[in-house]
Amino acid sequence: MSGAPTAASPRRLGRAPERALLDAGERLSPEELAALQLDRLRWTLRHAYTNVPHYRRAFDAAGVHPEDCRSPADLARFPFTTKADLRDSYPFGMFAVPMADVRRVHASSGTTGRPTVVGYTERDLSTWADVVARSLRAAGVRPGHKVHVAYGYGLFTGGLGAHYGAERLGCTVIPASGGMTARQVQIIRDFEPEVVMVTPSYMLTLLDEFERQGVDPRSTSLRIGVFGAEPWTEEMRREIEERMDLHAVDIYGLSEVMGPGVASECVETKDGLHVWEDHFYPEVVDPVTDEVLPEGSSGELVFTSLTKEAMPVVRYRTRDLTRLLPGTARAFRRIERVTGRCDDMVILRGVNLFPTQIEEIVLRTPGVAPHFQLHLTREGRMDRLTVRAEARPGTGPEQRAAAAAAIARQVKDGVGVTVEVAVVEPESLERSVGKIRRIVDDRGR
Repeated sequence: MSGAPTAASPRRLGRAPERALLDAGERLSPEELAALQLDRLRWTLRHAYTNVPHYRRAFDAAGVHPEDCRSPADLARFPFTTKADLRDSYPFGMFAVPMADVRRVHASSGTTGRPTVVGYTERDLSTWADVVARSLRAAGVRPGHKVHVAYGYGLFTGGLGAHYGAERLGCTVIPASGGMTARQVQIIRDFEPEVVMVTPSYMLTLLDEFERQGVDPRSTSLRIGVFGAEPWTEEMRREIEERMDLHAVDIYGLSEVMGPGVASECVETKDGLHVWEDHFYPEVVDPVTDEVLPEGSSGELVFTSLTKEAMPVVRYRTRDLTRLLPGTARAFRRIERVTGRCDDMVILRGVNLFPTQIEEIVLRTPGVAPHFQLHLTREGRMDRLTVRAEARPGTGPEQRAAAAAAIARQVKDGVGVTVEVAVVEPESLERSVGKIRRIVDDRGR
């Protein structure tokens, strides 16, 4: 492609997958993959049953034994693992190896209770670096690129997971971590990285800071953004790509299964996240009936690890809503971008509502920045929802009122529920460098 890039068309990296860059796992035939999955699945079930008291009790209570798994379809006979199971085993009860063999521990934030703790052997850490490197390569990142990591470091898996994966690929890592937004912008301008890894909501905050400093975000060195750790929409992708002139690519992971790098989009298609099925076996189940759903059906994503030593997980319920689809740019199956979480769904006066539905509306409303929060309250027996959306700088009172009315009307027309809308001052909503808090529920207070 020649000429200057346009707002609707970020810098192109080439459309065809580069087979010479694929690793051995990505080159497996369907038959080879199926055989490998079954072998690793049976190993995982035996490893968990033998070494983790929770799994021995759970399998015995369900009347199943690891040897009962003779095909992936038999996995449906085994019990689920939930976040509550991990919290009940706090801190190290789910580990399947002695602590002397554990090389690192990560944990969730624990904002809604005890944190979930995960452990990694030396081999686990190497596997993790491999799958993140594979994810970055799928996103268009190449050895020699500078990667600005703005995920939080520490017990959160995002920062260190991205860091070691980028190093494994042969990149130069800039470990910026989260926060200090003005400084992040300065580092990007001075160090000229080609790649940024961060939550999509914080990327929008960085974009706002570029513009606040009078810098055109499209003039920077950034070519690829690898975004994850929270649900986001196609509207948000378009917003980021147009304002930043880069490829916005989705990466998926969760600490209980590994961390970032469980699945990734490919830059040449951007049509869903290929699950690295040689390490993670996916299912989609009905969140109410627990029935395994056929490929293409929407439901709750469930993962069984295939190679984890320190903390194997069997049929872990992610609470993420998506569907499984055939592979495109890679042979591995894809998951559709996560549209929400079972536990993020708001039932408002009998109507099911997800934050991503509101996000789509906010992003296409003039005068409103892509930062919003849902505030739930109760008056008497009636639940009320207020959408708080930030105005863009320079938006006057009449424009704010018009934007609030437009959002309320579109929510009513598109979702089928009446909400109140408050367009508030720019940068007045709480920011997060990790996962944005979309819902504030004050109904029980």
